[in-house]
Amino acid sequence: MQPIDEVVLIERLRAGDDAAYEAVVRQHVGAMLAVARRILGQDADAEDAVQEAFVQSFRKIDSFRGQSRLKTWLHRITVNVALMMLRSNRACPAVSIEEYLPQWLDDGHRASANLGWCDPGLVSVEKEETRAIVREMIDSLPDDYREVVVLRDVQQLDTKETAIVLGVGVAVVKTRLHRARAALRGLISTRFGGFAGC
Repeated sequence: MQPIDEVVLIERLRAGDDAAYEAVVRQHVGAMLAVARRILGQDADAEDAVQEAFVQSFRKIDSFRGQSRLKTWLHRITVNVALMMLRSNRACPAVSIEEYLPQWLDDGHRASANLGWCDPGLVSVEKEETRAIVREMIDSLPDDYREVVVLRDVQQLDTKETAIVLGVGVAVVKTRLHRARAALRGLISTRFGGFAGC
């Protein structure tokens, strides 16, 4: 089945065409579930969030201005719904990233050595266990930082799309991503006892 031109698809959605709704769901549900799952951590919660995101997007289709791709707009709605769900039933508190960011001395040098990266599987942990630990660490980041890591590094949206989804500027995305990656590096180094320098 050949994909429908986006402009035509949006016109059909606005006209209430059930086949157009079905096409949108089929085309975007996988990506929306993935981003909701990364934010919420639970399949059932992610499914609820995506269902609500589709309901909201179909109700608000007339407000879609076409300034971004439909996919980006759907991502933004999904992220917003997932974050609202997360905030309403947060099970574990987010950690502050400040203690995991590099520390600087008054003379401008780093307070601790800059550890390099290596494969933690070589140290003592299997790769799948490492992935689970990294996912747990991503999940522990504050919402603003977790969102940007999920969208840029997991969902692989570009910086501009991420900015649109989050409703912030490109510079904000770059800053948050840099800080989030630095915090993750600190969390990983702490968790694996300095494996990164091996």
